[in-house]
Amino acid sequence: MPLKIILTGDVNLMNVTDAAAPFARLASELRAADVVFSNLECCLYDPPHGHAVESEGFYADAAIGGEALKRAGIQAVGIANNVNYGEAAITASIARLDELGIRHAGAGANRAAARAPVLLERGGVRVGFLQRTSVYWPTNHEAGEHAAGVAVIRGHTAYQLPLHKTRPEIPPCNRPGLPPIIVTWADPQYLQWFKDDVAALRAKADIVVASCHWGLHQEVLQYMTEIAHAAIDAGADIVIGHGPHFSLPVEVYKSKPIFYGLGNFSFHTGHGGRKHGDWVGMLARIALEGKAVHSATFQFVRHNDANETVPCALDHERAMLDDITKRSAPFGTKLTPRGDEVAIALKN
Repeated sequence: MPLKIILTGDVNLMNVTDAAAPFARLASELRAADVVFSNLECCLYDPPHGHAVESEGFYADAAIGGEALKRAGIQAVGIANNVNYGEAAITASIARLDELGIRHAGAGANRAAARAPVLLERGGVRVGFLQRTSVYWPTNHEAGEHAAGVAVIRGHTAYQLPLHKTRPEIPPCNRPGLPPIIVTWADPQYLQWFKDDVAALRAKADIVVASCHWGLHQEVLQYMTEIAHAAIDAGADIVIGHGPHFSLPVEVYKSKPIFYGLGNFSFHTGHGGRKHGDWVGMLARIALEGKAVHSATFQFVRHNDANETVPCALDHERAMLDDITKRSAPFGTKLTPRGDEVAIALKN
């Protein structure tokens, strides 16, 4: 029987008081899957002196949040992101995950631990995960040789004058006031370290999933494509992105799927103690045949007033499907509705 992998976007369990609630509508499917991996967009940490709303830091009740993950059957999480911050919070959160038996990648007591992958074996198939973030704080956040933190791929930004007319919506460069062209790229040294880690994992795993925290709003920036392609060139079978809290385009590169943004999967409260609005995320389903990816699909998910993640009927999400299809078209991606799922053509 083919193995089934489920991949999700951001899971933030701040202010959750009922461990059964967030994943109640999907728990049976998640528990039945062979492998479930999510980006954990919070720390399972109780600050000893409380936590002011105006101070950034996504802290979920360690007991309730951990129980919610365990009940849902989420087997591994990525913890390289912008909210996994502070040595005490990272250390305590990792300890709670270890207590629950939930594997994690992307943060640790030092750089080596943060860069270390997760390897799960199911039915004789070894599935490996590693996670990096390009969205992180400039001080005391990146893991060091002897310092706790997250594993990163540093990115750079430049602003160019639009000397040539390359965007139909922008006038030619013959007048004042034109906006600059924003250029982004991955730091070459960090990208090489990432490729080395993917290749090393490739030697141990049958399926490699590269998970990346990145992005700005609904754009797919150059550095994101650069990192995704580099991961696949180095041996990754699947690339997933998360971070902007939007569902982003899908690309197929060398017959391998790239989900540039899976959006939110369970996200109650965000920055400044504000509830997140009517977000829409993507639950990715990967079917393996033997030791290879056979198919890749996704289904839209939303949340309700009880903070339950709700799988969406595709008939109710036609506008969202049209939007994703339009924004994926420049990558040459073919998306086909199939019931409530959307199938991704992996072969040209």
